Amino acid sequence: MILSGRARVAGVMGWPVGHSWSPRIHGYWLRRYHIDGAYVPLPVQPESLAAALAALPKLGFRGVSVTIPHKEAAMACMAEVSEAARAIGAVNTVVVQEDGALRGTNTDASGFLEAVRSAVPHWCPSAGPALVLGAGGAARAVVSALGHAGVPLVRVANRSPGRAERLAADIGGRIEPVAWDDRAAAAADTTLLVNATSLGMAGQPPLDMPLGGLPTSSVVVDIVYQPLQTPLLAAAAARGNITVDGLGMLLHQARPAFAAWFGVDPEVTAELRAFVLHDTEH
Repeated sequence: MILSGRARVAGVMGWPVGHSWSPRIHGYWLRRYHIDGAYVPLPVQPESLAAALAALPKLGFRGVSVTIPHKEAAMACMAEVSEAARAIGAVNTVVVQEDGALRGTNTDASGFLEAVRSAVPHWCPSAGPALVLGAGGAARAVVSALGHAGVPLVRVANRSPGRAERLAADIGGRIEPVAWDDRAAAAADTTLLVNATSLGMAGQPPLDMPLGGLPTSSVVVDIVYQPLQTPLLAAAAARGNITVDGLGMLLHQARPAFAAWFGVDPEVTAELRAFVLHDTEH
């Protein structure tokens, strides 16, 4: 696509950022909807984050996605923060307002719920407890989403117990921190198990999550998408659990951001998913 001088421009800020699949997703939608625009990777070191964000209006950007390790630090750089971002304690989407002010929001929670509901239409949030592994920015989004969806109790297991306790205090509601060593026992009556850590991701240590006591009726979600079929999902599928990979959350969290920057509410389709996976494998 040939860009005009009026092209809308957005991007993704991270460090590193070369691994991000977001340019593929937004690039697909830009072509699909014939939009005069571009979405570019922006490698930004942590010490340069504030300056990089402040430069967005001057450079004509409509906004950016914010990824690891900037999601929490970006909060302090916003003129306005949405209720969702404030509850989660992290920003993953920045929108440049008409007056140049930066508004931060978080679409991870809604993206997570849409991904699970799309993959498992019969999933009933009120059916029983959920167990979330991790207490970082992604875990906070997942826990917040589950609470708002009506899950009666969300247990949070993290290797650093203090972070799980802070998460529970910050988000509020029926959240129960559990010791990392008790995670297998905590899964015994859950209807949903979510890995919201980076464990199991390519280049990261493996996730050790015993599944022996997990009901086979439980849904198992791993927000990691590199690799798409993590060892956790493979082990869960082998014992009969329904599994949901991390690509769905990535696709669905991108939708409201794209709409804010480019003025079109895009669809998450099987064709998009196939395109992203094909593009990353070649």
